[in-house]
Amino acid sequence: MNESKQVVQAVGVSKRYPGVQALKQVDLSVAEGEVRALLGANGAGKSTLIRMLSGAESPDEGTIHIGGAPLIGGIKAAAAAGVATVYQELSLIPEMTIAENMFLGRWPGNPARIDRRAMTTAAGETLRSFGLTMSPRRPVDSLTLAEQQIVEIVRAVREDPRLLILDEPTSALAANEVDLVLRVVKEVSARGVAVIYVSHRMDEIRQIADSVSVMRDGRHVSTEPIKGASTAHIIDLMLGATHDDAGALEPNALGDVKLEVTGLVSPPKVRGIDLRVRAGEVLGIAGLLGSGRSELLRAIAGFDAVTAGEVIINGVPTKARRPRKAKALGLGLTPENRKAEGIIADLSIADNIILTDYSKVTKAGVLQGSEVGQATAGLKARLAIKAASLQRPIRTLSGGNQQKAVIGRWLHAGSDVLLLDEPTRGVDVGSKAQIYDIVRGLAADGAAVLFVSSELEELPLVCDRVVVMRGGQLTHEFRAPNITNSDLLAAAMGTDSTKEN
Repeated sequence: MNESKQVVQAVGVSKRYPGVQALKQVDLSVAEGEVRALLGANGAGKSTLIRMLSGAESPDEGTIHIGGAPLIGGIKAAAAAGVATVYQELSLIPEMTIAENMFLGRWPGNPARIDRRAMTTAAGETLRSFGLTMSPRRPVDSLTLAEQQIVEIVRAVREDPRLLILDEPTSALAANEVDLVLRVVKEVSARGVAVIYVSHRMDEIRQIADSVSVMRDGRHVSTEPIKGASTAHIIDLMLGATHDDAGALEPNALGDVKLEVTGLVSPPKVRGIDLRVRAGEVLGIAGLLGSGRSELLRAIAGFDAVTAGEVIINGVPTKARRPRKAKALGLGLTPENRKAEGIIADLSIADNIILTDYSKVTKAGVLQGSEVGQATAGLKARLAIKAASLQRPIRTLSGGNQQKAVIGRWLHAGSDVLLLDEPTRGVDVGSKAQIYDIVRGLAADGAAVLFVSSELEELPLVCDRVVVMRGGQLTHEFRAPNITNSDLLAAAMGTDSTKEN
């Protein structure tokens, strides 16, 4: 690595969105052939910085230089300057071959005829240059996720970029698939390409990165050689000096086991899970992107296929593993993607709430307006849903009030085993506190709650216990009041925060 040849330089970069200062005077530079890990907790500014460097957005203040020249213009200008970005979401077209995807929009030949032989030959040469033996004629949908990720990276590198940005490139991969991606990244950097590698997996970062930059609250906190930086030190930089402040929970009286999971396997993300949740308990599940948290909840609820193990809901084994069966036994799931899967946007708030059980508000198969009004008004008051009328479309509510309505849907169904997947995502601070109170109140009333969150700092505020999921397995358990953000993050990253690395 030649540190004197800076490929990218960001100087005093700031970006503000309505109500949020996303970046604050960020300075960052990456040298030719250097792999720079970019770390930061949720909301630290990583994604915003990537958008600035890739030309997707422009900074309000400051400058970005690529190869010594100022970056002026959008994504096309950044690409022309030598910036290539590979995002978490794959952008390949499954029905097309590897070669077709690699040349997408840049077909060899002329407007009347694509030179498929030249395209296939060139794609094959590119793959072989990285030591890859896959045929360029293979359809993308026949590839493993790791192979698809490799094709994304190789397609980006075909254009000879100066800077390659990789945003969580291994988050969707199983542990045995990660090595293939890391090998290709090493080959890319060996060719002199500067790489910005966004990940929280410390074992990967220590294998691949030369240095690490940490962001917090929109600021660049520090850049250090990876060899000299202990994981405990990196976590301190990510979380700040007050990262372990948390209020003491008032414990609930615990009752019988309401949810028991033994040996649950749901490929490829859930690999042998055992857990128990009692009445009165809020069990948090911590883990980084791709750890298998959402997949675990979907498998328990019967939405994803299970190949081994058992789920017992309120004492009844659910071998059929169908969502309808789980619901009948008292289980409810609020999905991670509230807008796409949690609400029907154009239906009224009341209609969204009663979706789980029409029998309570119908007679002879006909909805009874008075019954609907009585059932939903009670939940509106109980959950403090702010709405002028429950007949308004649910899309008119704030994110926090939409989430309360989604929770209310399962209370309407009488569910007492609740799986809450990212229940505070996209919710303002005030509504978050209200949701915490709702969850604690439901547990106090005898519910068993599984609470998944990528915002590790909120888990000590609402959970009696927290288990950490990594690579599809549960690796650590923490109990209140001894739940700290630093311990959760260290466990999620695959390290012990008390040890030097």
